Amino acid sequence: MAGSPSGSTTGPTAGTSGTRTGPTAGTTTGTTAGSAAGSGGLVVGVGASRGVPADEVHGLIEEALRDARLPAADVVALATVDVKAAEPGLLGAAERLGVPLWTYSSERLARVPVENRSRAALRAVGTPSVAEAAALAGGGQLLIPKRRSAPSGRPAGVTCAIARLGLRTSSTTAVTRPQRT
Repeated sequence: MAGSPSGSTTGPTAGTSGTRTGPTAGTTTGTTAGSAAGSGGLVVGVGASRGVPADEVHGLIEEALRDARLPAADVVALATVDVKAAEPGLLGAAERLGVPLWTYSSERLARVPVENRSRAALRAVGTPSVAEAAALAGGGQLLIPKRRSAPSGRPAGVTCAIARLGLRTSSTTAVTRPQRT
């Protein structure tokens, strides 16, 4: 299915959940996204405190996209740690953007190399990064490192990072021309 970094998704439609298949399997909840082709293919990784409002999540995402001159229409998914799958603020922001919420286990996110690590995230959910790791978990390039919804030195209710999905090709697949007879 378009919008999934592995190229396949089972079952999710508006208001339901299903398991993504492929090398970066996680859970997806919400509406399915449009095409990841072309200049699109943006995944927004989001870390959030319990009970954070959708307005704060959506506002930080909009600000990050605007500052980087990236269109919201290019976002194919929000991504986070699996323990936040039912967080109303994250689900509300995904719904506003019209994209699914992909989730990954803390173990999977902990294996993703990131620029910014957080002791608070490690204590809270068992991974040193949520926003950057979730954005990168599907493969691709980090465009916007972790941003916070509060000034430095104050607790932030939300963090986000944005990555562009990479094109995956199989090294065992070759394109050949048919031979003329």
